[in-house]
Amino acid sequence: MTFSQTADAALTAAFEYRPTTRVRFGPGSLDHLGELALELGGSRALLVTDPGLMAAGHGAHARDILNRAGVTPFLYQDVAENPTTEHVDRCLAYAREVGAIDLIVALGGGSAMDCAKGVNFLLTNGGVMADYWGKDLAKKPMLPSIGVPTTAGTGSEAQRFALISDVETHRKMACGDIKARFRAVILDPALLTSVPHAVAAATGMDAITHAVESFVSAARNPISQMFAREAWRLLNAHFETALGDPGDVEAWGSMMLGAHYAGCAIENAMLGAAHACGNPLTAHFDVVHGQAVALMLPHVIRFNADAVGSLYADLARTARLAVPDGQGAAETLARRIIALRETAELPGRLDDFGVGPDSIPELIRSAETQWTGNFNPRPVGAREFESLYLQAM
Repeated sequence: MTFSQTADAALTAAFEYRPTTRVRFGPGSLDHLGELALELGGSRALLVTDPGLMAAGHGAHARDILNRAGVTPFLYQDVAENPTTEHVDRCLAYAREVGAIDLIVALGGGSAMDCAKGVNFLLTNGGVMADYWGKDLAKKPMLPSIGVPTTAGTGSEAQRFALISDVETHRKMACGDIKARFRAVILDPALLTSVPHAVAAATGMDAITHAVESFVSAARNPISQMFAREAWRLLNAHFETALGDPGDVEAWGSMMLGAHYAGCAIENAMLGAAHACGNPLTAHFDVVHGQAVALMLPHVIRFNADAVGSLYADLARTARLAVPDGQGAAETLARRIIALRETAELPGRLDDFGVGPDSIPELIRSAETQWTGNFNPRPVGAREFESLYLQAM
């Protein structure tokens, strides 16, 4: 089978597309939070955010907007990076304490989004997060919710899944349900101009990895590839500018749209081996998620070249890189990812994180349990994960 035949096979597969989210984009669009809350019938809103956004003033701003609209906000600001079941339980306890919540607003990066979705599951359907590990397991209606991302990274605002780590096993559970998807999303680029450089760098590379992996995913379809290609175009073209000039709202607008489109692509196609390899680095060695997947992505691109070389050529041409199909395209794309990672000043080897060869068996065992690996366009198992980790050393 030729590269083009492999790439086009996805275009004949059946798929379903279920857009359910209203998106409002533009500088200053956060000011519409109150009217959106009212349209969704909100009167008592749980506002989920984190200490950093409170310090930046964004949490208080969102709270004031809701107040002015006549929506009573109940602010929970203790979300931590990579939320665990313990974090969700704490937020849930607060929501139950204040009572009568009829709307959830998530303000922040992927962590706030995931925690808010997790609380929505438990507040409306009961049980524990593990009960919803999988897809569409919530039997009862869920509360309407609004997502307001403050990073150009996870694209969680476009997805039905909450990624919550089990506090005891460290396994990251993907808990997804169409009812958990945000009913409305506000994309306000002005919120990104105050993001610290290190956060912008890691989240930006996370979004780039989402675009590249979802474009070649085994579950890809015309809709997911449309989103992924445009996400890659925007992110590749504006990442370096945004990092170099944090006040460039236009560049951040392109980054925010790119991250959102990549989230839409994930929602319709999932990811691949870079995330399967990266998640264990975060779970077991506290490597920032965006740094972990950015480290693994070039190696995964080279590994996948024989299976989806023409798709990588498509992405290379989208980035205006003149390359041939096949291995040449994959190598050119991998080098572009490395260049972007170096611009972001992110580490390029596992030993930069203190991860040595002795840790590889543990990483392999964890990588084999990652759901995203099932969607890699080339099958991955213990032997393949070992090779990828060794290359990243």
